[in-house]
Amino acid sequence: MKIFIDTANVEDIKKAYNLGILSGVTTNPSLVAKECVKFEDRITEICQAVPRVESVSAEVTPDAVTAEEMIAQAEELIKINGGDEKVTIKLPMTLAGLETCRYLADKGVKTNVTLIFTVNQALLAARAGATYVSPFLGRLDDISEDGVQLVAKIAELFRVHHLDSQIIAASVRHPDHVTRVAMVGAHISTLPYSVIEQLSKHPLTDQGLEKFSTDWEKASNK
Repeated sequence: MKIFIDTANVEDIKKAYNLGILSGVTTNPSLVAKECVKFEDRITEICQAVPRVESVSAEVTPDAVTAEEMIAQAEELIKINGGDEKVTIKLPMTLAGLETCRYLADKGVKTNVTLIFTVNQALLAARAGATYVSPFLGRLDDISEDGVQLVAKIAELFRVHHLDSQIIAASVRHPDHVTRVAMVGAHISTLPYSVIEQLSKHPLTDQGLEKFSTDWEKASNK
């Protein structure tokens, strides 16, 4: 399973990229708004900060409701950073979003259909040509539904019907989410930097390092 980072904070993106584990970046208008920067400028900065990833998402804005409006925005977004092939157009799971997805897929533009909460929505997005589909785990957990089970069902559907769309497990809240979606077949998990940090930690690792350090200091003082 590949790791994406879910943020618009360039410093966090650079830290994750420098670890050598990053395959992509997901953003949305809300994340960019927190950074108090122009959307297109921040996407350009991100593309330049992560030259060797496969995807940097750029989402159409909420006021783009019709397919025509989404397509117009998408055609501007794909020009970011000189037409960088990493730029992936993120679209909402609506009928207009599906129409836009098919239009862009036919042009060879990467797409990510987001806000997916059912298997049927994932099926429609895949049939519309989505490069990625993004089921939201945490938000389902918030209403006492099993987000990981949704990922498992989508993965099985895609396997049975030989659908090429990749599953991005989104709204990931903690390391156990990451383990479980990896085990059930998610292609990608997109994570806040705080969760990436948590993945690297275990108390026994800390204890082991402390013991190694103590033993080394004793040996050095002989």
